[in-house]
Amino acid sequence: MSIKTPTVKLSTTNDEMPLVGMGMWKVPNEVCANTVYEAIKAGFRMFDSSSDYGNEKESGEGLRRALDEGLVKREELFIVSKLWNTYKQPEQAEIQIRRQLQDWQTEYFDLLIMSIAPRMSVTVDPAVSYPPGWFNAEGKIELDRAPLHKTWAAMEKLVSLKLAKNIGVCNFGGQLLADLMTYAEIPPAVCQIESHAYLRQQDLVELCEAYGIRIMAFSTFGPARYVLPRRRFVWLELGVPSATQVDSLLTHPVITKIAEAHHVTTGQVLLRWFTQRNIVVIPKTIKPERMVENLKSSTFDLTEEDIEAINGLDKGFRMGNTKVFDPRLAIYA
Repeated sequence: MSIKTPTVKLSTTNDEMPLVGMGMWKVPNEVCANTVYEAIKAGFRMFDSSSDYGNEKESGEGLRRALDEGLVKREELFIVSKLWNTYKQPEQAEIQIRRQLQDWQTEYFDLLIMSIAPRMSVTVDPAVSYPPGWFNAEGKIELDRAPLHKTWAAMEKLVSLKLAKNIGVCNFGGQLLADLMTYAEIPPAVCQIESHAYLRQQDLVELCEAYGIRIMAFSTFGPARYVLPRRRFVWLELGVPSATQVDSLLTHPVITKIAEAHHVTTGQVLLRWFTQRNIVVIPKTIKPERMVENLKSSTFDLTEEDIEAINGLDKGFRMGNTKVFDPRLAIYA
């Protein structure tokens, strides 16, 4: 029997969004389809993906297998994808999202997120390079000047076309978010941010709560996300902070002590620290036993003392510092 995870409502549509989803970043292509299939069997109903991850086609194959076998109905799932930097030009958004929907073998995304704001790169022809990552055909970062408000209008159009049920943002800071709210016809339903015990981002969390925007946290295990180089980047060579600069949260004595008290794993403690505050998490794993563990992370409650102890680990340490790709841009300001 699969495990049912709690949900939260999105303010824009009242759609139910699972508190615990499956992150698809760094899931290898050769096991991706089976990972999605096994995750659905375990009870996962939300998947967080992106064209940039390079595995949406395989994700769609796993989804199709689960649907064809009757394990789940499409309307029971919550599929999340992102509009990548090289497709933020208003005329490119619909073209690209239709391609991603075709890869996922679905007619709509439950949530579509504008990725890595406010940065925008020139369009890279998929026939030349797909996914394009950060670079153009010559291997350089080339910026585009299309204004953000036009991209958001293109996102809103995707809702009217029924290609996306909800739209959201990724890595928006407070000032950028406040600006967006002055012109958005459809407010963002979700703001996806890096957050873990070393980086609470509490001010931003509270601002989003005031706007009725749900927080979706990535890198919830902290440095564990950055232990291995990404498929197309060597993080250390690019100067991005890595797991070598801070202690692992999964073996941190504060987390370990709390886990022992509740007879759970340290990973479950780190996830529950978020979900107990109604913050959505998207841990990645390809192991069925770890899938079950992650889904069960909402079956116990931390004490107020536990939460305060974890809060005390915050040091404002950001690992996904993409400013190294363009020193002129303060992506996370």
